[in-house]
Amino acid sequence: MTHSDVIIVGAGHGGAQCAIALRQNGFSGSVTVIGREPEYPYERPPLSKEYFAREKTFDRLYIRPPTFWAEKDVTFRLGTEVVKVDAAGHSVTLSDGSAMTYGTLVWATGGDPRRLSCAGAELAGIHAVRTREDCDTLMAEVDAGAKKIVVIGGGYIGLEAAAVMAKLGLEVTLLEALDRVLARVAGEALSAFYQDEHRAHGVDLRIGAAVEALEGDGKRVTGVRLADGEVLPADAVIVGIGIVPAVGPLILAGASGANGVDVDEFCRTSLPDVYAIGDCAAFACDFAGGRVMRVESVQNANDMATSVAKAICAAQADDAEEPKAYKAFPWFWSNQYDLKLQTAGIGAGHDTAVLRGDPATRAFSVVYLKDGRVLAIDAVNRVKDYVQGRKLIEAGTKVDADALADIETNLKDLM
Repeated sequence: MTHSDVIIVGAGHGGAQCAIALRQNGFSGSVTVIGREPEYPYERPPLSKEYFAREKTFDRLYIRPPTFWAEKDVTFRLGTEVVKVDAAGHSVTLSDGSAMTYGTLVWATGGDPRRLSCAGAELAGIHAVRTREDCDTLMAEVDAGAKKIVVIGGGYIGLEAAAVMAKLGLEVTLLEALDRVLARVAGEALSAFYQDEHRAHGVDLRIGAAVEALEGDGKRVTGVRLADGEVLPADAVIVGIGIVPAVGPLILAGASGANGVDVDEFCRTSLPDVYAIGDCAAFACDFAGGRVMRVESVQNANDMATSVAKAICAAQADDAEEPKAYKAFPWFWSNQYDLKLQTAGIGAGHDTAVLRGDPATRAFSVVYLKDGRVLAIDAVNRVKDYVQGRKLIEAGTKVDADALADIETNLKDLM
């Protein structure tokens, strides 16, 4: 049985950044990254944007060139995954039947696309947008003549995929079961704006549209049947309804967790010498009033990874310092058509949403408050608001809503 001082499970953003940060901070032990896909770590957000649109080739998505990892003495086990964790024995069993022991285990697996549970969900032609293989398969079907595309889910992934499909000249229908798109992450003004934008670009966007079943010819999907009985013709279906945290082996090993795996302020799980980072890790978020939650973003994965790497390095050093608690500012982004949305903070629980500017100009912001304090900002094509709004959020600034709504007032002047 081979041994690695640190085993990182997951070769996405968090796993890659943890390996990089270990070496940057002087870790001299052995590091092994185990990844389910056959690819070295690559950027995920461009999959539903530039890669789909063929504006970037895959080799431009690598987080680091493949040769980098050998130069940094980081070992990769690709095309396999951990199926069992023995916390007491500090070992993992892989899907290829091999096993490894570890000194420290870092769980960075992210999540698997949430699948439809309705009839017909197993038909060919139904796609997620999570991996290179997902995108390559869908792109091949478009190349082969698929023209009618139904997108299920009005979150960021669904909207970004719909935007790219529409730009390719395809017939796109987007279905959202709730009463507006982005309902879980944004206020009504932003939802209404993006609904209008997609419709203006030719997307048949339907809200309150519940999917009853997927229909097919026995092999491939041919249509999507709604709860009201209407059948929408479909050459291909894209499903973007969230992820399921990939933490099964950790939970079976005894780790605490429900929606993901629970971690403390140092990203430690309840298992000895086991950390968790990124989309799969549930933690008490300071920027959400201490609410335990998962934050699905590249920023969160990278910052958690760096925090854990520094803690591992400190433990290795003779003059080990106390690890620093994880507290990183959350931010997100989404590119659709020629619109750049930048989000800072966590708007959940807000009691007031203030609109800055006119959405008709396609450059505006929405600022979210609770008890007069700035919680979050959504800035569409307004980088200045985004940059200055971050400072208001970090400072927990109380502001006057009328002054906030005045587009002529710089947000920095409200500090």
